[in-house]
Amino acid sequence: MTSERPDTRASDAEREQIAERLREAVAEGRLDMEEFEERLEAAFTARTHGELAPLVRDLPAPGTTMDVTGTDRSGTGSLSGSGSGSASGAAVGSGSAARSSSGTGAWAERIGREPATSNGAFAFWGGFARKGAWTVGRNFTAVVFQAGGEIDLREARFAERDVVIRCYTVMGGVQVTVPPDMDVEVRGFGLMGAFGEAGGARETEISPGSPRVIVTGFALLGGVGVERKIRDAEKRRLKEERKRQRLEKKVDRKELD
Repeated sequence: MTSERPDTRASDAEREQIAERLREAVAEGRLDMEEFEERLEAAFTARTHGELAPLVRDLPAPGTTMDVTGTDRSGTGSLSGSGSGSASGAAVGSGSAARSSSGTGAWAERIGREPATSNGAFAFWGGFARKGAWTVGRNFTAVVFQAGGEIDLREARFAERDVVIRCYTVMGGVQVTVPPDMDVEVRGFGLMGAFGEAGGARETEISPGSPRVIVTGFALLGGVGVERKIRDAEKRRLKEERKRQRLEKKVDRKELD
């Protein structure tokens, strides 16, 4: 795109490339949500390359880091966004990063790279939570008594691919949240309580390379629930897609007027 004149008309694919670069930037903390939404709207309503380029000119290539002197340590270009870090180069890089966010490659980055940060949790008249970017050990044991617990695996890493999560509840409950594409098997039982996956047993499309997670244990006068929910990043993507569709309809109406 850098070889084109600024007044050259932009294509839908080029607008989507810039949008992907902006998504990477907000995920890395380089843009706040307000500025991200402003730039995203500008990207989907841009008509020329000259309108698209400034939206990513101040953003480095995805994954770039620097030391306190401002030196680019990524090996992909300068922090100014010139050269390979220009609008076109950044957009292509972000598209590759976006494509690697699902499937075998993404799971490989999250399995066996780090030691476990947590192998268990206990709560008595209170609660516990394990969520965000934590690392699950091969065996994780949760015990709650008149209390509650939250185990969220959507953004977690895994010390090993095969994981067993044991949940024991007495007059309490544990909620286990997993992404829809994770390989999960529920084996626990409830005694005057409930132990199972929300919605009951159903067919789920599992991503290649997914961790193999077994949730087992028992619930006495309480419950253990396993629920599949999309990741926060996917929620943002769907929200952006709906916004993009609304903007496209708005632009189409203006062009017809």
